[in-house]
Amino acid sequence: MVENFAALAARIAQLKKEKDVVILAHYYTTPEVQAVADFLGDSLALSVKAKDIESKIILFAGVHFMAETAKVLSPDKKVLIPNPEAGCSLAESCDAEDFAAFKAQYPNHTVVSYVNTTVGVKALTDICCTSSNALKVVESIPAEQPIIFAPDRNLGGYIKKLTGRDNMVLWDGACHVHEEFSLEKILELKKEYPQAKIVVHPECKAVVAAVADYVGSTAGILDFCGTSEVSEFIVVTEAGILAEMRRKYPEKSFIPAPPIDSTCGCNECRYMKMVTLQSILSCLENESPEIVMDEQTRKAAERSIVNMIAIK
Repeated sequence: MVENFAALAARIAQLKKEKDVVILAHYYTTPEVQAVADFLGDSLALSVKAKDIESKIILFAGVHFMAETAKVLSPDKKVLIPNPEAGCSLAESCDAEDFAAFKAQYPNHTVVSYVNTTVGVKALTDICCTSSNALKVVESIPAEQPIIFAPDRNLGGYIKKLTGRDNMVLWDGACHVHEEFSLEKILELKKEYPQAKIVVHPECKAVVAAVADYVGSTAGILDFCGTSEVSEFIVVTEAGILAEMRRKYPEKSFIPAPPIDSTCGCNECRYMKMVTLQSILSCLENESPEIVMDEQTRKAAERSIVNMIAIK
């Protein structure tokens, strides 16, 4: 934990109460950020929660596209982001203008976009998805209907393989965290921990997913580890999830898979780690930075997200 955690957490709690603020945080943020959150979840759970918030202010402890999604779903709320520089390599791999040109090449395709996109891309999308519900979203579309899937080529390829839909066109984007896991090092860990189950996020490369005992979203991975009789897991996703794993299942062991080239021994999202207790406190005190967007874009993006949430 950071120095002066107790004092910072107490001040944050005081301001939350005074200003009627709810803090949403993603599993990939640091343990101390997770500790002050009112709600912790993956992209799908956070999207659903953002739609139902009753507090006047939402502070999103996560990356920029997540705060944008909250604003799209709760336009009457003030939505704050502690560090507006906390972007997303996957979202940034799909520029809205470039995507519009790409979409124009496939005029009869239904557009399915991962929630890890900018509001501009969501405005060009028919239905969003997350790693939790991507399979359900694609399966909800008639088999004969061609699809554009953006922006993650690895998630799109995984869903394409599961569904056998050859009429899916993939945008060529990727997450810098999940793209960099080393298959060789994962197999070395498996030799060291032969009883461990390998759990993999579908944003990873196909060769990595192929050796998994379970492939799923962060929430899915958490559930799998909780219900499995095995006590050791090799975790192939962003290392921030380990804090929640160890909190929920202290009797089990979680081994972070390393990237191809790293000295820290695990793979972390540099953007998620830009959110700190100090930046949260400053954001609460100043009620800024705030997410602002034009209403036309917001309405266009809202349709795609609401369509996603409607998929059960």
